[in-house]
Amino acid sequence: MLVLKDKKTLKISILVSDLSSAGAGRWGGAVRSFLLAQALHKIQYKVEILGFDFSNETATTNQSEIPIYKLNGHNYPKFLGAASQLLKKVDGDIIYAMRPKTTTFGLSMLKKMGSHRPVILDIDDWELSWYGGEKWQYRPSIKQLYRDVFKSNGALRYPDHPFYLKWMENMVNRADAVTIHTQFLKSKFGGVYVPNGKDTNLFNPEKYNSEESRARYGLSGYRVLMFPGAPRPYKGVEDVLIALDKLNEPDLRLAIVGGSPYDDYDSQLFKKWGRWIIQLPKALPTAMPEIVSAAHIIVVPQRDTPAALAQFPLKITDGMAMAKPILATRVGDIPEILGNTGYLVDPSCPEQIAEKIQWIFQNLDKANEQGELARKRCIEYYSLNAMATVLSKIVQNL
Repeated sequence: MLVLKDKKTLKISILVSDLSSAGAGRWGGAVRSFLLAQALHKIQYKVEILGFDFSNETATTNQSEIPIYKLNGHNYPKFLGAASQLLKKVDGDIIYAMRPKTTTFGLSMLKKMGSHRPVILDIDDWELSWYGGEKWQYRPSIKQLYRDVFKSNGALRYPDHPFYLKWMENMVNRADAVTIHTQFLKSKFGGVYVPNGKDTNLFNPEKYNSEESRARYGLSGYRVLMFPGAPRPYKGVEDVLIALDKLNEPDLRLAIVGGSPYDDYDSQLFKKWGRWIIQLPKALPTAMPEIVSAAHIIVVPQRDTPAALAQFPLKITDGMAMAKPILATRVGDIPEILGNTGYLVDPSCPEQIAEKIQWIFQNLDKANEQGELARKRCIEYYSLNAMATVLSKIVQNL
């Protein structure tokens, strides 16, 4: 059992697999890590974030309210040297590993063996879902195994190969505590529910004028649907665009913020539905409230897939905190997150989306009242303060 120090001296080291772009404030895939760090910081714990940068950027130490330490990441066997170097920097009283990966949870368990420091594991995605989930098996021939291990580009040299992910998933019960953010993940791995909180002081609609925001971002004169994230097929953006085709109303637009960093999916969308899309550039987190304020409706049209079920769409709390009408699908935790404060349709149903878009704009005052209720719900259940309350109890129980 952890003997707690005074909060002001207790330190928590958060290990993140990929901190690409974190030094520039864009955070790459580490958004959840920063939310947890902010919430822990609110309850006066010392927090540091450590991890690897697998991009070509120069690894740096970022001195800020929450210190960030990055090391260049590599494939095996070179990764082992970087891992050893990182472990020497981890000096928290508690280690908080982000996702069941060898680059985080595996290293955390190694550190625990030598230091006996408790390990909390956070699971905010089902990593194996990208490889077929439970059906994935690694059964190579002797020849293939040799290539995967000894070739310079061998598959098993990649630290996030599904073989290692499956191994780590089988070790989840060895963590001292597990945190999750969807009921799907809770049913799969157990753990304590810690939602993705929003900084509702930063995301405060009273600080912004929607008309001025639309003018700033080239959206004046349009009725704006907004998807403030990276489109991927399971996120259902195509269903919204098909709905806009059906409505065929010239002043409707879908504003996509940031776009997809993964592949050419954006260009595929533009090729087919470019007339409805306005692409806004990727923005710093501090600029997102003003961008979201420019929307009339926030759309979260997730499709019913394992990847969608495992995720907590941050776009929802963006819209809720900014008191926007939210049009979303009945997938995973979305109905529970919204309560009765948003508008729900069935997944993969462009016809229902079209009908609901039309209804919202015909009843915009009423929809905006729902948005106000959504903000109140966000403050109560999905704020950084709500996260901090749960995390405080978890730490005290270690």
